[in-house]
Parts: sequence; structure tokens; C-alpha cells
Amino acid sequence: MKVESDHPTLLTKLLNRQFLKFVISGGINTLVTYLVYLLLLLIFNYSLAYTLSYVSGIFLSYYLNTVFVFKEKVSFRTFLKFPIVYLVQYLVNLFMLYILVERLHLAVEIVPLIVIVITIPITYTLSKLIIKGK
Repeated sequence: MKVESDHPTLLTKLLNRQFLKFVISGGINTLVTYLVYLLLLLIFNYSLAYTLSYVSGIFLSYYLNTVFVFKEKVSFRTFLKFPIVYLVQYLVNLFMLYILVERLHLAVEIVPLIVIVITIPITYTLSKLIIKGK
């Protein structure tokens, strides 16, 4: 069976340059947010530490995605909409954090990394919709 080149596969779409930039900026954002999380764990419980580090990550993510990934101008309008992506992701992540920490007894230091990897495709799609407006 011949696959037409005019119809890229899902894998091809996911591995395009823009998605790879998204993964790179996400890696930078994840590293910074994770370090903030570890520092906040010294002061707060895991839920509050995660929440505070997550909010700081939204600001960094917006900037990296807008300028580096999607090559758009930073605007107040998209900045106000952008947290919707992360509100959805936050609620899913917090639920998964609870399950992984409280039910499966995984280490609080590792769980955020697992959760982020699981939600990458959803975050990319929602970010693109908001920033590109398409």
C-alpha cells in the first residue's frame, strides 16, 4: 500500500521542526521548573511546592513558546489566554501527582517529571492553538 506524500502521518507531524523546538523549550522550562520545585520542597509540602513552581513555569513557557517555537510577537491577549493551557494541564497533573505519590508511593522528587512527559502532546496542541490563533 502506497502512502501519499501529500498526507503526512501523525508521526511526521509530531516530528516536525516546530514540535522539536517545542520539546527543547519544554526541556528548558522543565529543568528550570523542576529546580524551583526542589528548592521549594525545602520550605513547603509537595502540593504547594508544585503549584508555585508550576506558576513560574507558565511565564517561562509562554515566552519560550511564543518567541522561540512559534515565532510570534508577545502579546497581552495571548498572554492572558495562555494559562488556560496550563490550567487544564495543571489539573490533570495534580490528579496524576496524587495517584503516583499517595497511591503508588513514588518519590515526590521524580513524579513531576513523569507527569510532564505524559502531557507533552496535549500541551503542544493547546499552546499552538492559542499562540498561533489557529
